[in-house]
Amino acid sequence: MKILQLNFEKGWRGGERQTLYCMRAFRKAGHEVELMCRAGGPLAERAPDGYTVHALRNVPAQLRFLAGAGRYDILHAQTANTITWAVLTKWLHRRPVAFSRRTSFVVKPNEEWKTGFKWRHADLFVAISEMAASEPRRLGIEPVIIRSAVEPHQIDAANVQALVREFGLEGKKVLATSAALIRDKDPVTLVRAVGELAKTRRDFVFLHFGAGGDRERQARDEARLLGIEDIYRFAGFRKGVEDFYSILDVFVMSSEEEALGSSVLDAFLQRVPVVSTDAGGLKESLADGRGVLCRVGDFQALAAGMARCLDDAAFRREVTERAYAYVRDEHDVQKMGERYLARFQALLARR
Repeated sequence: MKILQLNFEKGWRGGERQTLYCMRAFRKAGHEVELMCRAGGPLAERAPDGYTVHALRNVPAQLRFLAGAGRYDILHAQTANTITWAVLTKWLHRRPVAFSRRTSFVVKPNEEWKTGFKWRHADLFVAISEMAASEPRRLGIEPVIIRSAVEPHQIDAANVQALVREFGLEGKKVLATSAALIRDKDPVTLVRAVGELAKTRRDFVFLHFGAGGDRERQARDEARLLGIEDIYRFAGFRKGVEDFYSILDVFVMSSEEEALGSSVLDAFLQRVPVVSTDAGGLKESLADGRGVLCRVGDFQALAAGMARCLDDAAFRREVTERAYAYVRDEHDVQKMGERYLARFQALLARR
């Protein structure tokens, strides 16, 4: 097969990493893979050598390119905007379109006709979790579930040591999250949870990795109000954040909404215990005792979960081993690729 991957995001998040994983898995299985992405964006910069990359600057350029995409066997849209363009040009390229939904947002009533139209014109609709599948199901579409992948990370020791020096982590317990400071991630609840934990101990530092957003000021103000600015440290966006999992004692997520929560999978892979709200796909990932699940917004339960992971060594070993076995089986890169390819081949066989 000749497969075109579509991802035009400006930044670098889980979906962009998954796009590269798909490219690599498809090529390893013997297929030809090309990428259409944003010129000057991080995905174009990180695409491995040897891949054909079509880096385009604007929407008109993408529409022109997709109109002539009949030379591919499958167009695989990895984002909401690229499925729109792939569907709109389908009458010209006449190729099957696959779409991977990586979000869990609820479609607004006045947008149901538009979103439903493009979703129904995808020849293969993939959701990365049951949560990501719930909204298309409400609109009468039954997605295939193919979960995102994660792979072992080669730790950059120099990057880790630089972080230890910067935040004075030597001799401290280290807890962290990796999430933008936006409403969906609910950073204010997380600050309150750390404040609750700090009432009984001060032997730790909490690092918040992630770009700023509409809840940054409120989160910073809450940390100041609780008197934990020396403990709750806003570390910002960091390249190679996966390196830092190697020194974590606990990883925490406080999301209100989450399609999957791929950063949790990195923690699983590095045997870091996870405490999380039960938002969306996080409930699926941490099911069957793979971590500590708490109700959305319950900062006291999050604090209690962090304390247990810090103090109960037997519990810590149990949940991390269970989580590690799960992530290596269910979220393996090559297995994910094989699941996609089986669906692609079945789709082509029906044409």
